[in-house]
Amino acid sequence: MARSPDPREAGPKPPFPEQTQSAPGHEGAMSPEPDYGEQSYKGFGRLKDRVALVTGGDSGIGRAVCLAFAREGADVSFAYLNEGDDASHTRRVVEASGRQALALAGDMALEATCKRIVEDTVKRFGRIDVLVNNAAYQGKAVAKFEELDAERVERTFRVNILAMFHMVKYALPHMKPGATIINTASIQAYQPSAEILDYATTKGAIVAFTKGLSQELISRGIRVNAVAPGPVWTPLIPQSFDGEKVKEFGKSSPVGRPAQPAELAPSYVFLACDESRFVTGDILGVTGGMLLA
Repeated sequence: MARSPDPREAGPKPPFPEQTQSAPGHEGAMSPEPDYGEQSYKGFGRLKDRVALVTGGDSGIGRAVCLAFAREGADVSFAYLNEGDDASHTRRVVEASGRQALALAGDMALEATCKRIVEDTVKRFGRIDVLVNNAAYQGKAVAKFEELDAERVERTFRVNILAMFHMVKYALPHMKPGATIINTASIQAYQPSAEILDYATTKGAIVAFTKGLSQELISRGIRVNAVAPGPVWTPLIPQSFDGEKVKEFGKSSPVGRPAQPAELAPSYVFLACDESRFVTGDILGVTGGMLLA
């Protein structure tokens, strides 16, 4: 009888090679490269002919979600900052899944960018059925609180939470009953790390944003939920941490390793498809055993 693999052994485990990147990080420069599901994800038509807009779709969780949505039958528009090579890779795998892809570059810290991304998506596809607010900025880990300067804190908030307000504002006129919004929160909302406290604080705000928004939009037939990942092997890690922190990343989770992006994508599919139609205002933790409490 076939059995599921031991979750502790189902992905690369620390120690990882020492590596560092400047922001924005690039997936192809990581060792080992993250697994976003190209060889493993199988779709079942759960999002057939829907239109999805994913921010931060060039790499990491965003790329895994774009691939999974496409293999479930959705056309995918995705936003990215300026990581052209990573974005081209995401476009290729979406199109290889038989669906249309639209890659849109721009700085999510700017309201005008958020407005343009929505407008370009609607111009191409006519509507938005699934909005995934996933783009995030995570700065370099600091040794003490005073190193979190005002410019960095403001950018973190603009990209991570203010952009969600803008994206929802401009997307709502193009979303009908049955549409869904999925935000990316984090274990950092519940177990914040002092060295990236600006990032952690925005993730706490995303939890509140998700719960509050869900209470209004369900009256329009639109569901709002969030996924809260634990440690995930994405370009945010080598761009934010150095040395031992990267080498041992994910070891402290009960599973003993970080998640691969491919292990996050099914949660987004679940929240986007009809099987979750009675789920709204929820935070779905995918944390490797780290508790959301």
